[in-house]
Amino acid sequence: MLRRLWPALAPLFPGAGGRGAQARARAGPAAGVGPVADPGARSRAGAGPGAGAGPAGEWVLGMAMAAPAGGACREEPICGEPELGKRKISAGERPDAGKRLKEDPGEEVNKKPPKRKVVLLLAYSGKGYHGMQRNVGSSQFKTIEDELVKALVKAKCIPENHGDDMRKMSFQRCARTDKGVSAAGQIVSLKLWLIDDLLDNVNAHLPAGIKILGLKRVTGRFNSKNTCDARTYFYMLPTFSFAHKDYDRQNIEYRLSSDTLSHVNRLLASYKGTHNFHNFTSGKGPRDPSAKRYIIEMYCEEPFVRQGMEFAVLKVKGQSFMMHQIRKMIGLVIAIVRGYAAESIMVRSWGEEKVDVPKAPGLGLVLDTVHFEKYNNRFGNDGVHQALEWQDIEDQIMGFKEDHIYPTIIKTEIEEQSMANWLSTLPIHDFSATASGVQINQNHIKKVTEDLDEGSDGGDSD
Repeated sequence: MLRRLWPALAPLFPGAGGRGAQARARAGPAAGVGPVADPGARSRAGAGPGAGAGPAGEWVLGMAMAAPAGGACREEPICGEPELGKRKISAGERPDAGKRLKEDPGEEVNKKPPKRKVVLLLAYSGKGYHGMQRNVGSSQFKTIEDELVKALVKAKCIPENHGDDMRKMSFQRCARTDKGVSAAGQIVSLKLWLIDDLLDNVNAHLPAGIKILGLKRVTGRFNSKNTCDARTYFYMLPTFSFAHKDYDRQNIEYRLSSDTLSHVNRLLASYKGTHNFHNFTSGKGPRDPSAKRYIIEMYCEEPFVRQGMEFAVLKVKGQSFMMHQIRKMIGLVIAIVRGYAAESIMVRSWGEEKVDVPKAPGLGLVLDTVHFEKYNNRFGNDGVHQALEWQDIEDQIMGFKEDHIYPTIIKTEIEEQSMANWLSTLPIHDFSATASGVQINQNHIKKVTEDLDEGSDGGDSD
């Protein structure tokens, strides 16, 4: 009977023929279904009994009657039911909606502050420390970096394991100052967490003689040593260092005359330019290319009196310096002004000949400023990074010098007389000796100066 009613009912179910044809194709001959319909079976199913005669027509009609209005069979297995365990995605629903993790509204999420590459402007008094650079695994000699790393860990700016391996935070110092050498403008670059009130929190864990004065963001590949264009040091010394050995006072009553100051500045100015400084360091021969260094300027400022003793500050700016170089440059000028050596020794010292050059004490040497002109020109005005200049905190820098660096140098000089003791060794030097004579003399001088200097390098290095 259903077969006779099909012509009248077929128009009401236009999609039944196509679905049934696909089902018969999957079922195959074993199911007793007639020939497989092609994709056009949907249209033929709506055309009349010729499209699905015999038992196939009854099957199509039965399925069609079971389908909802519109001909779309969504619940019967033969109509493409999803595999077991997979949820159907309704229209307009995001595919990943069911994968979202449920969060507890009351649970607090502990987020770490951002980790960024920065530079720190560091000032410190070097007395009592065996230089700037940290000796990981050795607690015998205390350094400036030991104190800095401990403070950064306590302030939660770096993980504790970064202190054991400083490469993990890309740590780099601009200059490696040695024992007893101070700094008013040391720059270190590193990656750290930018916590709130970082400077105050870190400084709270530092001793009074060490302080971070400034912080600025830098590029990811910034390296404070390699990016630096030049460094400026100053050397503070009592002016009786320039008193002539034969006819000037050799004590704190000495006052530097304008003629002597001009003589000193003329000698210091001769260092300007590129010279071979192999005689002003150790371990470098006259033909070593790295012994050539470029000095931008060097001069002595007007003297001033502190606690009854007159002092002067010598400043030198250069691209880079070798170990002991600055102290030997000053030591040679002192030897000339005091009358122990002829002025011609300066030119000789830049040649291949071995020259005996005295090394001034390390007490008065201070890293004053480091310069980043090329970096500032390229990144200082890019809208993201700041120029590495510190004019806005110049008062703080000067305040640290006045509170910690100058008083330490003056007090130590008065109490220990490091310069006066060193001046007494100048007669031992032979400024006209041959290369072999220099070596013999230097072995003797080394023993004497080590007793005075307590084994300190005390100088600068690149």
